[in-house]
Amino acid sequence: MMEQLSQWLWKQEYWLPPGISWEDLEKMEGSRRPLPRDLLLALPLALGFIMLRYAFERRVAFPLSRVLGVKDRVCLKITAVPKLEAFYTKNSRQPTQNEISSLVNQCNLTHRQVETWFRNRRNQDRPSNSKKFCEASWRFVFYLLAFSAGFASLINVSRYLNFYSLVNPSDAHYWYYMLELGFYWSLLLCVSVDVKRKDFKEQIVHHFATIFLLSFSYCSNYIRIGTLVMLVHDSSDFLLEVRARPLILFLFVYFQFNLINFSLIFVILLCAFVIFICFFICFIFQF
Repeated sequence: MMEQLSQWLWKQEYWLPPGISWEDLEKMEGSRRPLPRDLLLALPLALGFIMLRYAFERRVAFPLSRVLGVKDRVCLKITAVPKLEAFYTKNSRQPTQNEISSLVNQCNLTHRQVETWFRNRRNQDRPSNSKKFCEASWRFVFYLLAFSAGFASLINVSRYLNFYSLVNPSDAHYWYYMLELGFYWSLLLCVSVDVKRKDFKEQIVHHFATIFLLSFSYCSNYIRIGTLVMLVHDSSDFLLEVRARPLILFLFVYFQFNLINFSLIFVILLCAFVIFICFFICFIFQF
């Protein structure tokens, strides 16, 4: 049963292009022949990215936020009410009207005082603008550097090679893959302490899907075409980080942009991204 399942799962028609078998991959020579065990390198790289991120946010991003005039929301101090705090942590952050009425009787407070207490308590748990700025800055810097490095790794690649080849990947493509894989593992490991976004569940699915696709394409030696796909995504990811509310706010304040100028810049960046994708689509078909 397990042997039949393994044969079905690793059927070469599912993983490899026509005319290529697993035996062909095993015949590849060289130290850079793609092997599944190579993916283990991503875990120590992920830990390294987490430490580097901590240092970057503390030593670079946070001081930069103060230079750019990032201001955190001022939260009013709340009076310690044990029963309200217990309800807030164990039951709900937004009690219903019936629950508020019950808490009013338990705490000897007015209806308005209970509502105000919960509103101020929720404001205390909201992530600060500084934290949002630091996280967006870290991702912006990585995606920008990854895009630049990926673009440089393709400069000397012949455009007339097939998109799939039984040739060992170059050192540049190997490290590009490993660093991207390690970075997404670091994002997945830190997702519980990062600012919780509205698309939190979709974000988790995205990270798992990215890690799976990177691992699959590496083990199946789709590294050349995989590098192109990652490069196209990195070209938009660092632009998407600019849409973060703190970064947009400080572009308005620091550079004194008005809405028309900022919209014009966004349209220019969007057009540049579309042109870049069209260029690489043409590049792929002639690869």
